Amino acid sequence: MDKPYAESCEQNREPILAVLREVFADRSYVLEIGSGTGQHAVYFGAALPHLRWQTGDMPLHHAGIRLWLEDAALPNVLPPIALDVNHRQWRTGRYDAVFSANTLHIMGWPEVEKCFDGIADVLEPGGVLAVYGPFNYNGAFTSDSNARFDAWLKGRDPASGVRDFEAVDALARARGLRLERDVAMPANNRTLVWIRG
Repeated sequence: MDKPYAESCEQNREPILAVLREVFADRSYVLEIGSGTGQHAVYFGAALPHLRWQTGDMPLHHAGIRLWLEDAALPNVLPPIALDVNHRQWRTGRYDAVFSANTLHIMGWPEVEKCFDGIADVLEPGGVLAVYGPFNYNGAFTSDSNARFDAWLKGRDPASGVRDFEAVDALARARGLRLERDVAMPANNRTLVWIRG
């Protein structure tokens, strides 16, 4: 089996890392929700060796993630846990940071709600949540490319789509998370950072 590869991970990893260097500087144990190919985990784990990086995704992605982890052989990046937001088994750990990239727009809204419920269960007081991806503001797309992306997503799965920042922030606030940063990223994406009170 060849290692899975996502071009987007190569393109966005440096800008995301610049944010994580700051917001995870004093963190120690990170849960990644939706590790995908595993590329982000090994890149961020190598660049941020003070962190224990717990990969997590649905089991069908685990084989590919493990290939990246085996090649990188990083002592601080941990094998993937089974993480489906519709099931509660992942909510047993305790972390002082959570990271997720390009996940909220591929879930249906009920799954986004369950994801934030789970984050509230596992994130310690004072913990940091960083989420990367495209967002709408004031109900509007921020670019033509995001509008096209949203149409493509809905063609694949009508329940998916680019999320409204205000709705996601309301979910976070209802679970005790306070928005700390909203960082503009390349290709009309954002990195949103919340801190748990």
